[in-house]
Amino acid sequence: MKKILKLVCILVFVAFAVIQIWRPERTNPPVKSVETLTASTQVPRNVNEILKRSCKDCHSNETVFPWYSNIAPISWSVVDHVREGRDELNFSIWNTYSVSRKKRKLEEICEQVEERQMPHNQYLWLHWDAALSNDEIKILCDWTGTEIGKISSQK
Repeated sequence: MKKILKLVCILVFVAFAVIQIWRPERTNPPVKSVETLTASTQVPRNVNEILKRSCKDCHSNETVFPWYSNIAPISWSVVDHVREGRDELNFSIWNTYSVSRKKRKLEEICEQVEERQMPHNQYLWLHWDAALSNDEIKILCDWTGTEIGKISSQK
């Protein structure tokens, strides 16, 4: 029995070491200041702080990859979440979005935080400070509503 347990432990260690070979690319594409959210949208300091703390690691090209994002298989999940987050909403390329897409994304920001679907639960496991209070959710939703109104009046 001890030999089997020892063999299993060795195999698990070897498998863990081997999977470290497959390292996903952790990249931050260049940020063009004219394309960012703040280039065309007034973002109050309190809103910007919330976005930076709770959203921008996955929804911008300014991701801060933590130490554990170097360890497979966790690294695969982190990189995948960042890729999916950027595909869904990227504050670094906000000004490349159409007016209708901006409005839709602003609506979705409010919906997602009100339903507590964002920040992602897996992100919150290690980033407790990213959790949003009810007051912060209201701040974000008030801001997104204001911005939707501004965009609508520009037509």
